[in-house]
Amino acid sequence: MNSKDIPFPNFSADPCSSFYQYLTSQRPELLPMERWKTSLPQQGQTDASLMSTNHFPWPHGTTVLAFTYDNGVLIAGDRRATEGFQIAANRMEKVFQTDAYSAMAIAGAAGPCVEMAKLFRIELEHYEKLDGQPLTCEGKANRLGHMVKANFPMVLHGLVVIPLFVGYDHKREVGRLFKYDITGGRYEDTEFHAIGSGGKDARSTLKEYFRKNLPEDAAVKVALRALLNAADEDVGTGGPDLVRRIFPTVKLVDPQGVRDVEDTQLAALCEALVNQKQEP
Repeated sequence: MNSKDIPFPNFSADPCSSFYQYLTSQRPELLPMERWKTSLPQQGQTDASLMSTNHFPWPHGTTVLAFTYDNGVLIAGDRRATEGFQIAANRMEKVFQTDAYSAMAIAGAAGPCVEMAKLFRIELEHYEKLDGQPLTCEGKANRLGHMVKANFPMVLHGLVVIPLFVGYDHKREVGRLFKYDITGGRYEDTEFHAIGSGGKDARSTLKEYFRKNLPEDAAVKVALRALLNAADEDVGTGGPDLVRRIFPTVKLVDPQGVRDVEDTQLAALCEALVNQKQEP
């Protein structure tokens, strides 16, 4: 074969350890923020009246929270999504496992939030396949911050995505919690945090009941109490539905990995909390 017939490799198309960066350089049209642009008003049409929730009633996720306990870190969220003044969904999942030892919860515009969670899970899997080892806990938090920052142009159109990220750090042997702002700023919290429309009410409950090194059962109960109190005060937060058997999503991240709290345990704890509120 003549050397001239051998194609010169396109090094710019070589995959890097970041799947998100690879998409950005090679197929930007596949990124969530690029696809969402097609449904937004064109230049010159972005006045305040057009961008009101009455014209664009996108479903929004509401209250999610996370805090540390004696064996790791807990992350939880309610199941309601609202669309303007209406309930869009009562069974929405807002808490996602991102790899074997980390999870994230989302608040904001439901569609972009869920897409970011899925893309972030692929990002971590892609890195592990290419490098042969997973990212560190802090590295994962940094990668998520870059994705939140890239979504900032969509924030100006009302498509806000605010995540909570938790992971178990094997080097430090401790569960870690990271929160973000709309510009991608990443901040670590050593105790607890809650975001969403009912985040303030949930944080008030956590301030009262959170204790360092809570045992697992007590931690789950505190999380449910915080979500229940938030649902009492915030119309956008859904409390436990004992009739339809709809309960908040609660995940635990510890040295063994990520696991869900079973519905049977959640049902018993939610029923006890509701009965306690009804007592004179």
